Amino acid sequence: MTGVSAPGPATVVVRPAARLRGELRLPGDKSISHRALMLATLAVGESRIAGAGDGADVRSTAAICAALGARIERVDGDGGSADYRIVSPGADRLRASSTDLDCGNSGTSLRLFAGILSGLPFTSVLDGDDSLRRRPVTRIIEPLRSMGAVLHARSNDSLPPVTVVGRTPLRAVDVATPIPSAQVKSAILLAGLRADGRTTVRESVATRDHTERMLRARGVDVRSEANGAGVAVSLEGGSTVEAVSERVPGDVSAAAFWLVAGAIHPDAELTIRDVGVNPTRRAIIDILRAMGARIEERPLGDAADNGVGEPMADLVVRSSELRAIDLGPADVATAIDEIPILCLAAALASGTTTIRGAGELRHKESDRIDGTAIGLRALGVRVDVDGDDLRIYGGTALVGAPTDSLDDHRLAITFAVAGLLARGETAVHRPGSAAVSYPGFFADLERVGA
Repeated sequence: MTGVSAPGPATVVVRPAARLRGELRLPGDKSISHRALMLATLAVGESRIAGAGDGADVRSTAAICAALGARIERVDGDGGSADYRIVSPGADRLRASSTDLDCGNSGTSLRLFAGILSGLPFTSVLDGDDSLRRRPVTRIIEPLRSMGAVLHARSNDSLPPVTVVGRTPLRAVDVATPIPSAQVKSAILLAGLRADGRTTVRESVATRDHTERMLRARGVDVRSEANGAGVAVSLEGGSTVEAVSERVPGDVSAAAFWLVAGAIHPDAELTIRDVGVNPTRRAIIDILRAMGARIEERPLGDAADNGVGEPMADLVVRSSELRAIDLGPADVATAIDEIPILCLAAALASGTTTIRGAGELRHKESDRIDGTAIGLRALGVRVDVDGDDLRIYGGTALVGAPTDSLDDHRLAITFAVAGLLARGETAVHRPGSAAVSYPGFFADLERVGA
C-alpha cells in the first residue's frame, strides 16, 4: 500500500503503490498564471483570473504586481489554485516599489518583469532566493539594453539581483535569440509594448506561445510568421493592453508527472481534468505516446472557453509498455520542463533513450541534468551524461533509496513518482520545493495510490 510519511521536516518517504486510481484536478498552469497577473497589471481597470496556480512562484508574481500599484484580491480555490481580482491604474500610472521586488524562486517572474520594468520610467531591483541568485540573466540583459533600458547585475552582469532603470519610450528592435527561450522572447515582447516601433523576436525553434495568445486576447496585434529559419514574432509599440476575465487551464507540466506515473505503473488508470493542451506545450503528451503510452485525450471544445484562446482537454492514462526514444535539441526545447520526468519514463522503458542538447536544463532551479542523473542512479538506473546529452538505459527495476531534490520542485516530484514503483522506501530530501508549482502534490499522491 502506498504510504507517504515525513520523518523530519526535510524528508518525505514514499512507498510502492499496489495500484493507481483516481481523478485529478491540477493547479492552474504556472506559465499562464504569471502572465495573466502581469498583463492585468499593465491593463487599466478590473481583470479577473479564475483557477490560477497557487504555488510560491505565482504568489511571488502577485506580490510584485501589488508592489507596483495594482490592487490584488486573492481567494483560495480547489486543487492548489486560486482566483484573483486585479484592479490596476494601467502601465502609465504604475509606481516604483519602495523595496526590492522579491521573485522568490521564480525565474519567470524575474525575466518577464525585467522586460516590463525596462519600459517604465523608474528604477527597480529584482531579487530572489539563493537558488534564483545562481541563475544567469545575461540573455535578458543584452536585448533589453539594446532597447535603451539600463540594467546591471552581479558578476559582470550575469547573476541576480538585477537593477533595472527603465525608459519610456524604448527603442524597437529586431533580434534573434541564440538559444530558444519563451521567457527571453516574452521579456523582449513585453518591453516592446513600450517601444517606438515594431519589435521582432526571431527564434530558430518556436517556443511556448502563451504571451502571444494572451496579448492577442487583450487587443494587442501580435504577428507570428514561420519560415525556413524558424519563427518571427512581432508587435507594435504603444499598444494598449485591455482588461479581461479568464480561466487558467490545468498545468500540463504538472499533468506530465501523472501521465508518466500512470504509464509506467503496472496497474493504473488516472483521469486528469481540464488540462491545457496548447500546441507549443503538449510535446510531453506526444512524446509519451511515441514511447507507447496509452493516453486518451478528450478535447473540451466550447466547454473550455477560457478567454485566453488556450485549448483544454481531459486526459486518461493507463498502464503501458513503453519503449525508448531519441530526442534532439528541438524536442528538448518543446518539452524543457518535462525532461526530468521523461528520464524516469525512459528508465522504465525497453531500450536505451538518448536526449541531446539539453543544456538549458543546467540553468533552471538546479542543474537538472546532473540532479536528474544523480537521483536516478541512486534508484538503480544507469544514466550516462556527456556534456549536455543524456543516455538512459531502460528496463530498470527501481530500488528505493535516498534522493535529493536540490530544492528543485520538478526533481522532488520526479523522485516521489519513482517511489511509487521502487522496491522498498524512497526518501525525497527537501520535498517542500514541490510547493513552488504544485502545493497539493503529496496529498494527491496519497489519494490516488491505493
